[in-house]
Amino acid sequence: MSTFLSGVAVLLSTLALGCSGYVAYEVFTLRQTLNTTSTASNTIPTQVPSPTTTTSPQATPQATVSPSPASATTSAISPGQFVQPAFGKKAEVELLSAKRIKDPETGNRDVVNLQMRIRRLATDGVVGSDIISVASTTARNPETSVTYKGVALNRSTGSVSLFQVRPQASADAYIWLRVPDGINNLDIFVPDTAAFKNVPISS
Repeated sequence: MSTFLSGVAVLLSTLALGCSGYVAYEVFTLRQTLNTTSTASNTIPTQVPSPTTTTSPQATPQATVSPSPASATTSAISPGQFVQPAFGKKAEVELLSAKRIKDPETGNRDVVNLQMRIRRLATDGVVGSDIISVASTTARNPETSVTYKGVALNRSTGSVSLFQVRPQASADAYIWLRVPDGINNLDIFVPDTAAFKNVPISS
């Protein structure tokens, strides 16, 4: 009986030893596998993707639009450019504008609208006969000396009486003159007033 038990004990010891060896072998194999994997991952360099450079499209330069030059026109009258004495030193006449317009009846551009300002300077010595007849104003071509008159009596302010204008006050007046198209400068003659030379006509 003791011999049998001794045999069993030896067998169990042998199995235990075999199992221990097998477990040790598996542990060793697993450790080797882990070491190999770790080494491989350490030897493979990690590739970092290079950043992609995004080139923004260049802005197309906008074309610089230069303003087209204004149409050439005859120079207008500047304030104070054409001022002449009237009735000696009792008054003065200033031309405000000389603009070519279209005749509303014929449609032709043969009319010049002449606007003026009559200013009384004298404080005394002005009599009832000191009247500037704006309707009698005429113009002359400085190159040909041809004279041009008013369109009609109803196309002017008529007459301006200095006696009815207070000292240092003024009265505005106008007249339409019949001037052929194509003439750009005029000599203007207002009654009882010094002549205005080479007055430009604006269009």
